[in-house]
Amino acid sequence: MDLQLQGKNVLITGGSKGIGKAIAKAFISEGANVSIAARSIEFLEKAKEELGGNVSIFQADILKAVEREKLIQSVIEQQGSIDVLINNAGGSNGGAATETEMDLFYEAMDLNYFSAVHLSKLAVDHMKQSRCGSIINITSIFGRESGGKVTYNNAKSALISFTKSLADEVIPYGIRVNSIAPGSILHKTGNWKKRLEEDPEGIKAFVKNEIPAGRFGTPEEVANVVSFLASDKASWVVGASINVDGGQSRMNF
Repeated sequence: MDLQLQGKNVLITGGSKGIGKAIAKAFISEGANVSIAARSIEFLEKAKEELGGNVSIFQADILKAVEREKLIQSVIEQQGSIDVLINNAGGSNGGAATETEMDLFYEAMDLNYFSAVHLSKLAVDHMKQSRCGSIINITSIFGRESGGKVTYNNAKSALISFTKSLADEVIPYGIRVNSIAPGSILHKTGNWKKRLEEDPEGIKAFVKNEIPAGRFGTPEEVANVVSFLASDKASWVVGASINVDGGQSRMNF
């Protein structure tokens, strides 16, 4: 399917590896101009080499407000616009709620929530001028139901809620905001890969018991949904949270 994304300027945070890198590859294959941002210049340069195509790299620590502002400004100066923003950067920490220090709760919110909120607000200010754009937040099925680490769940749940609020606010300007909630995705730099190597039998049992599709998802399967959602083919999808999980979620909605 031609998603008509040729020439679109796309910014992906956490784009140097895993799901973010797969998202970048999907947009490149559609002819988009892709910018990826991450903290490590080493990973960024490696990703650029592997991705090929029309990809630009931006080193940025999105935990810092000043670097978020600089990132958006730099991408606009170099590319001329931001048509699509993918808030993909994130991570989990801590353990049980009663055993997790408050600093880790704040850190999880900064990384998974506040950074995406700020970047979205900055992108919206720009997108309003052209009266079009798409923002997609990568959340988690555990932002929609219980599971996983509490700090991560809290932050992703907040991001899903923010997605809907912002979507309703900016759709009159032609800007669509949605979120994608992946289930358990296996890639070589992710937690599931490490856990699989440490406890293959335990993880095999987890997959059998928890994922109806009988396997982990792939970054490419998430990326395919992201690229569709960013395109005009999804023009009537606004404020949605879409599970990409092989049936893993237990929700009815």
